[in-house]
Amino acid sequence: MAHVAEVATRAAAKQLAESTADVVGSRTRSVILHGSLAAGDFRPGRSDIDLLAVIDGALSDPQIDALADLVRHADVGDASGVDLHVVTAGVAGSPTRTPPMELHVGRYDDSTIGFEIEPRVAASPDLPAELAMARADGHNLIGARPRDTIAPIPVEWLHQRGRYWLTTWQSLVDDSEDAAHMVLTACRIWRFAVEGAHCSKGQAASWVLGRDPSLTAVRQAFHQYATDPEASIDQDGIARVLETVLRETARMQ
Repeated sequence: MAHVAEVATRAAAKQLAESTADVVGSRTRSVILHGSLAAGDFRPGRSDIDLLAVIDGALSDPQIDALADLVRHADVGDASGVDLHVVTAGVAGSPTRTPPMELHVGRYDDSTIGFEIEPRVAASPDLPAELAMARADGHNLIGARPRDTIAPIPVEWLHQRGRYWLTTWQSLVDDSEDAAHMVLTACRIWRFAVEGAHCSKGQAASWVLGRDPSLTAVRQAFHQYATDPEASIDQDGIARVLETVLRETARMQ
C-alpha cells in the first residue's frame, strides 16, 4: 500500500510541477522535487510534497496569487501537504548566506499552521539549506537538472544555520506538535556535519541510533513520524538529543 501511495503522490507532484510551470510560463527554468518523496522515504499522511521552482526574473502579483491558489487547492495524493519555494535563477546560481526568495507557499493539512504564504522575502537564511538539499537529491520534474541550476552551497553556512536551530529548539522542548520535527532534523544536522550527506529523516534517525542507541527520543520521534502520530516523545529526551548534537557538531566549526 505504501508503494501505491508513493506512486499516486508522485503523480500529484508531477501535476503540481506542470501547473506551476504553466503559471510562470516560458520563464520557468526548472521545477525540482526533493525531500522524502525524492529520497525514497515517503510516509503517507506524514510527508509533504517539496518543490523548488527556479525561474528567470521576478513573479508578478497575479502569478503569486495564482501559485498560492494552486497549492491551496492541489491534489496532494497521500501527502500531508505541500512546500513550494520559488527563487530566481540568479539566486540559485549564485546564492548568498541570506538570499532573497520570490515566494514560499506552505500547505500543512494536519497542522495548526494550515496554510501560509510568504511573497518576496528580502532575506531567507533557511533558503541555502533548501537549495543544498534540492541540488544534492532532487529530481527535475520540469526543465533543467538541479546541478545545472543550483550552485554549491558553502558547508559552513549549513553548519552554522543548523546550530542556530539546535540552540533555538532548546527552549521549545515542550512543543509537542513540532517535537518529532525537531528531533529528526537534529539527526539530519548531525549526520550532515559528520559525513556531508543530506538524507531523509528515517535515514538520519537510523544513523544516530547506530552511534548512540541511548538517545531514546530519536526512536520515539521516528515512531511518531512513521507510525503513530499520537505517540509521545519525552521532553528530557528531546533536550538530551539537542545537547548531544550541539556538542558533537561544535567540533565541526
